Amino acid sequence: MNIKRLIFIICVLVFPQIHAQTCCSGGIPLSNNLGLSQQEKGGIQIGLNYDYNNLNTLNSGTETLNDNSRLRITHSVLLNANYSVTDRFSIEGLFTWVNQRRKITQFGNENLDQSSGIGDAVVLLKYNFPELLGRQSNIAVGLGTKIPLGSSTETNELGITLNADLQPGSNAWDVIYWTSFSKNFNFRPSFTFSARAIYRNTGTNDTYFDNSSYKFGNEFQGFISFSDQFILLKALTNPSLSFKYRHAQRDTIDDFSLDNTGGNWVSLIPNFSINVTSNLAFSAKAEIPIYNNVDGTQLTPTYRITTGFLFKIVSKKNVLQLN
Repeated sequence: MNIKRLIFIICVLVFPQIHAQTCCSGGIPLSNNLGLSQQEKGGIQIGLNYDYNNLNTLNSGTETLNDNSRLRITHSVLLNANYSVTDRFSIEGLFTWVNQRRKITQFGNENLDQSSGIGDAVVLLKYNFPELLGRQSNIAVGLGTKIPLGSSTETNELGITLNADLQPGSNAWDVIYWTSFSKNFNFRPSFTFSARAIYRNTGTNDTYFDNSSYKFGNEFQGFISFSDQFILLKALTNPSLSFKYRHAQRDTIDDFSLDNTGGNWVSLIPNFSINVTSNLAFSAKAEIPIYNNVDGTQLTPTYRITTGFLFKIVSKKNVLQLN
């Protein structure tokens, strides 16, 4: 038997007993950051964001354990680009760089595993149906794929290949289904109610530890959001509040389900954006967990912060029309 595979199997058998677990809530926040708004034909949007995900809460089912010896931190740089081919059809891409760290402190000893590099990317095709469900409403649907650009064979200081959840990439193609709905109201046209759903059908890495197969669990994310617009210090601001539900199925290795993976998470996301100029906006948001129900024992998010800029380029034709 391949020595790396033997080490991995031993870890899978032993780790649940010492609460060292595969973490489904770490990794690159691909699905979280999809869905730039539709612009008029020829419009371009470019977003650059930094995402910090801190996982220092150990859960067993819904119970939070009194144990802070395990810390998982993910730093991600996210580059979005969206081009409106027509007034209704657009193409969006998401490209990533990631640094992941997992530190375990026990009996005065500290063990640190980490990896850095280009992560996987996403390409999403979107189509809008304005006012399909009445005035001031909009429905959009999208279909995309996750492209495995990142490395899935990074090793630690001892030369042992890191587990799948610490790799920058997955070495698997995923299919992504995306839809959104928004509605404005006559009593306050600037107030928007919106909902968004994303389903990720994950692919399989058939070269995991050289001769095994690994599949992250399929994932569903749903968002309900309320937002408005205000003038603050002569600048247009857009505060919003979102509720997020995430469900992930168990991961599998060689078609066997892995314990301590998968679960359900609910979080609250306050967001604030401000227009620095007419086509440049700065935003900051926090993700605060309010309910976790995980399979087995897992590290879950303690908090997450995302900040960045969104730059919009209006087509020359639209600029001339505005003038």
